[in-house]
Amino acid sequence: MDDSLDTVLVAFDEERGVGTLTMNRPDALNALSGQLRDDIVAGLELLEAENEGADGVALRAVILEGAGEKAFCAGADIGGFSSESAGDSSARSHYDVIRDFPVPVVAKIDGYCLGGGLETALACDFRLASERSTFGFPEVNLGILPGAGGVQYVEKLAGPGVAKELAMFGDHISAERAADEGIITRVYDDDEFDDDVDAFVTDLAGQAPLAIQAIKKSADMAVHTGLEEGLAYDRQLFEGLLQTEDHAEGAAAFSEDREPEFDGK
Repeated sequence: MDDSLDTVLVAFDEERGVGTLTMNRPDALNALSGQLRDDIVAGLELLEAENEGADGVALRAVILEGAGEKAFCAGADIGGFSSESAGDSSARSHYDVIRDFPVPVVAKIDGYCLGGGLETALACDFRLASERSTFGFPEVNLGILPGAGGVQYVEKLAGPGVAKELAMFGDHISAERAADEGIITRVYDDDEFDDDVDAFVTDLAGQAPLAIQAIKKSADMAVHTGLEEGLAYDRQLFEGLLQTEDHAEGAAAFSEDREPEFDGK
């Protein structure tokens, strides 16, 4: 499946079970217009629909990237700041939809990743960056703060000192430092970036899909609850997975010393 929305390109690799959303405003450094926000949500809905009628789980991972050679996403359109662009509207924001999406969403970051663009990446499950990428929250230069939880996200990943530094000074930091602080997952050489991201996502999509979805739920629950409640939630997920065909396949493959073939059932 290949489709085009106004500002997002949508593709689905059926063999790997990997969807790709490409933010397609390269002349504007893929800045977050209202249309782009809506199209990210619509694109995710199109990819999720691949599971309808499938024998098991068709969609196993999603890549979110930016078109062009300069930016993943350089933030919000300067004239477009509003309560809606900050994720404070009655409708669910694209940040919410990415964060709550049932399969892992991987931000493929090459170039500028700033402001709302960084918040978009932070809503993803993994952030993979090229060495040349840079990160930051420039909102303080406009007299505002990151409105979609950027300070909160970074505080949880890197601590309050780093969160305050990024948001209060508005400076860009390198991919290397962002990785050292735990803000991004991995940094790859510029020349090998595409191949390395492809390998990462292929490996991810090859894991047992129902287990992957449960692990995502478990990790997200841990952010919002105490240990005892989290442990009880994990036990429920574990007991459910024990009843799946994927678990039976995994156990059989282990006994037979072969690679398992998971269908998501």
